[in-house]
Amino acid sequence: MIPMPREDSPVWKDSEPLECVMVIPEAPEVRTFAFRPPSGSTFVYRPGQFITLDLPVPGGNVQRTYTISSSPVSSAYITVTVKVQPGSIGTRWMVDHLKPGMRIKAFGPSGLFHLPRQPDGKYLFISAGSGVTPMMSMATTLFERGEDPDICFIQCANKPTDLIFRRKLEFMAGRVAGLQLHFVVKSSDPYEVWTGYRGTFSQLMLGMMCKDYLERDVYCCGPTGFMTGVRDILNSLGYDMSRYHQESFAAPAESVAEITEFHDRVPVEKARATIRFARAGVSVDCTETDTVLQIAKRSGLPVASGCGFGICGTCKVKKVSGEVLMVHNGGISNDDIEAGYILACCSHPIGEVEVDA
Repeated sequence: MIPMPREDSPVWKDSEPLECVMVIPEAPEVRTFAFRPPSGSTFVYRPGQFITLDLPVPGGNVQRTYTISSSPVSSAYITVTVKVQPGSIGTRWMVDHLKPGMRIKAFGPSGLFHLPRQPDGKYLFISAGSGVTPMMSMATTLFERGEDPDICFIQCANKPTDLIFRRKLEFMAGRVAGLQLHFVVKSSDPYEVWTGYRGTFSQLMLGMMCKDYLERDVYCCGPTGFMTGVRDILNSLGYDMSRYHQESFAAPAESVAEITEFHDRVPVEKARATIRFARAGVSVDCTETDTVLQIAKRSGLPVASGCGFGICGTCKVKKVSGEVLMVHNGGISNDDIEAGYILACCSHPIGEVEVDA
């Protein structure tokens, strides 16, 4: 039995292996592994940091980094929560073979994606899939420190059964007033009632979930495409991106720039553009902050429209050439986008653009 930490227990150093003490199933192909040092040492780290595990897979050891999903307030142990991805080697070995009592070599903790040392701000956590793990560490830390936090927590997944930590998050949200919890799924599970948000996370959802998002520091983690979409939403809403931080669950950031500096294309009011309406035979000069629909209406061209927010899909037109920036709210499918269609109401021209209208 591993001894409990004492007042004079040293801080764990990675020269000592870690012992797996518990395995918890979280969701399909998702497990949480709890580790303790055999000596009873304590852990010191920042919420959001990761640890590197040396895994003895067949054919030779591999090193894999995993975000610590537990809170540093509980310093006797750490947990990592892993999801098996297609082609995974290390994670596949952990889920199939790592059991309580086994010891493995580990390095860290380390990482630049974490809360401030004194986290007294207002936070917006946005995650997808296993990108929820650093957010869980952050939220649990703010919950366990004994003060009411101020968190809006948005978690996205394919189905309700894929929502990692759902029950634990609901437990915490049921005991503090300052944790606002929102789930978004693309589809529901058979024979299970789902009354939450359904679809792809959008700016419309953000406005309904978190009305004061402009006042919050944003931490985002998930697949690269998901995070790009979140940045597009925030940019389109005028958010101060110096307060935005992100990390991919596939590759922890190695520099502060990867967390806080991005080179997203944002419409510029003074940047000139041109839209050519092919069927009407009309070309109109405009700026990048104009939309295709605004210019069509200003030019007296009959482009159908409805909501004006990228929801209904009425203004869908074929883009013949050029580039647009489009941030929609679910009114167009990925198949249509790949086929070259855009929603005129939320598409900003970049340079010269031609549409079939």
